[in-house]
Amino acid sequence: MTVVTRFAPSPTGYLHVGGLRTALYAYLFARQNKGKFILRIEDTDQKRYVEGAVESLQNALKFFDLNWDEGPIFQSHRTAIYQKYAQQLLESGKAYRCFCTSEELDAMREQQAKLKIAPKYDRRCLELAPEKTAEKLAAGIPFVIRQLIPYKDIDFLDTIRGDMHFHGKDIDDQVLIKSDGLPTYHLANVVDDHEMEVTHVIRGEEWLPSTPKHLWLYEAFGWTPPIFAHLPLLLNPDRSKLSKRQGDVAAEDFVAKGYLKEAMINFIAFLGWNPGTEEEIFSLEDLVKRFSLDRVQKAGAVFNLEKLDWLNAHYLRAKTTKELTDLILPLLQKESWYSDALPQKFSEAQKEKILSSVQLRMKTLLDGPTMLRPFLLDTLDYKRELFFSEKMKVDEATVKLALENAIPALEALDNYDEEETIKAALVAVIEKLGLKNGQVLWPLRVALTNEEYSPGVFELCRLMGKELTLKRLKATLEFFAV
Repeated sequence: MTVVTRFAPSPTGYLHVGGLRTALYAYLFARQNKGKFILRIEDTDQKRYVEGAVESLQNALKFFDLNWDEGPIFQSHRTAIYQKYAQQLLESGKAYRCFCTSEELDAMREQQAKLKIAPKYDRRCLELAPEKTAEKLAAGIPFVIRQLIPYKDIDFLDTIRGDMHFHGKDIDDQVLIKSDGLPTYHLANVVDDHEMEVTHVIRGEEWLPSTPKHLWLYEAFGWTPPIFAHLPLLLNPDRSKLSKRQGDVAAEDFVAKGYLKEAMINFIAFLGWNPGTEEEIFSLEDLVKRFSLDRVQKAGAVFNLEKLDWLNAHYLRAKTTKELTDLILPLLQKESWYSDALPQKFSEAQKEKILSSVQLRMKTLLDGPTMLRPFLLDTLDYKRELFFSEKMKVDEATVKLALENAIPALEALDNYDEEETIKAALVAVIEKLGLKNGQVLWPLRVALTNEEYSPGVFELCRLMGKELTLKRLKATLEFFAV
């Protein structure tokens, strides 16, 4: 048997990270078993269709290297097939036409609510005499086709959740074909999975209540159902369901925020699965070898941004200087202050040192331009308030004193390659002035970067070199002389 999985999103917008996880697991399972991975677009609900969503979904999957073997297959192109199968169910007595208006259905639900009965279609149209049905059809009265749910219990084995049991009497006679002739999700889903020979349906937990309906459709058609695996919910740290109301949930949003695809895939894979070891770093190729559905958990998986940041930082540090440059340069070129001439003032060795220092501190790619800006700008637009610190007792007089004494001490140095040499020169200044470390080092650091947070002074001097270091310090002294 050839293993066949599918990812079947609706084109209603962005690729949710939950959808990315479903696609990833389906892809991994197919690749591991040398099977086939299908992309199917479930677009039967045209009211929810979003222009450009199909292209966006495909681009996102390609970006994450989840390449499909067949598709995209559009359900909207297969309407005649679904209608054919619905007709079969009508003829076999496994489905029936329902002529009820929306007003009649609303009144029925209101009555059920008063009687505290579970809302469910009461099958009034099932009892229509054949001649009455013929009259309504002749009159052109709109109708839907409903599945006749057997009032019996159903059991099935879910690969992740184990033995499942549902009561048939609790399941509604679902609509299979709407009044406009288009199929509902349930019919199209089952027909497509059967015709595409899908062997394993891997999908979110929210589809678990629909599984009995699907199994009864398989039974009605006399088809063998696939194996089901329902993935756990994705949760916020407070255990609430992950939703856009509480932050970003689109895979594209995280890419735009500077997360690498390698980190995203590694992170997403662990949202419900673990290898059974202490290992945490997995490439896509590693996951193909190690992934297994029997190690997917039942409980909801917490979306921990701190873990994603940690993984992303790991993958950023693993990049070569050339790879990191290629990733950061397009972001730099979007900055209004940047020009391609700016990096040319540094030697290749200096560029390497600066980028290596920044690389160790980056959590996302967006950190790159921010951290590189102090090194690349020709002049800094100083903010006085950044230089002062009540906690460290740094005021304007202290700033001037620190600069006036540090400049000659650093001018006397020829070797800026060793931080220990720079440190010794500045510690001598601190001791001479009788000040605390922070009273000298804080204003020097701000003078070099014009940033509230940055590497330490000794490292900055080493990275910037003698010329730029002294240029910045002298510019700051002039700034405070005004």
